[in-house]
Amino acid sequence: MKIELTGKTAVVTGSSSGIGLAIASGLAECGARTIVNGRKQDAVDSAIERIKSRVPNADVLGIACDLGTLSGVEAVVKEAPETDILVNNMGFFGPGDILSTADADWERYFQVNVMSGVRMTRAYLAGMMKRRWGRIVFISSESGVAIPPDMLAYGFTKTAQLSISRGVAKFAANSGVTVNSVLPGPTLSEGALEMVSATAKAEGKTSEQVLNDFVVKTRGSSIIRRATTTEEVANMVVYVCSPQASATTGAALRVEGGIVDSIS
Repeated sequence: MKIELTGKTAVVTGSSSGIGLAIASGLAECGARTIVNGRKQDAVDSAIERIKSRVPNADVLGIACDLGTLSGVEAVVKEAPETDILVNNMGFFGPGDILSTADADWERYFQVNVMSGVRMTRAYLAGMMKRRWGRIVFISSESGVAIPPDMLAYGFTKTAQLSISRGVAKFAANSGVTVNSVLPGPTLSEGALEMVSATAKAEGKTSEQVLNDFVVKTRGSSIIRRATTTEEVANMVVYVCSPQASATTGAALRVEGGIVDSIS
């Protein structure tokens, strides 16, 4: 199966590094005109260079802005008023239980992880439906199903994405637009590797080894017994964005190595 996206435009939020960068690279490799987003211009420029080193003929545009704000969303839409593919990847994570997470932290999680995707979807969905083709993907997490008590606000936002994705898919019924969620588990992204770097140094291990140990110790139901790679997550997303995935919509697709202990 060859995925061909030539002639399509794809917007990938939060794509200057990690899973988002892997997704943007995968879409560009399939021929899509790909719009990379991050908060800082130097990070966006670096991401474009990394994509072009992998895909020399890639058609890539960078837009630096904070999509956790309405003005940031408006800036992207001004530069790219239409898109065929929208990947709502932007988000952040961190520790925090019910007692330690302040109101301001809850609000920031909500604005960045949830409202960015709501606003971007609202900006592009009508055009997709009018053109009778479109793909929208929310990058959720296994933490949206197996809520971590020590990352409660993060888990809450990932559950919210599942609800929003399913509801938008039903709203767009019979329009040619599909809307899905993809649920990674612990992933070997730059952010995750940096988060455990101090532990890795103290234990005399690589950050990858520490993350893999983390999966085994804290995600006992994992079947692959390791963290996933950003490319493994991106492969699922690229497929969901393809013409071949036309009958997949309203779904929560897991790329977490079997952590969620369910057959459905």
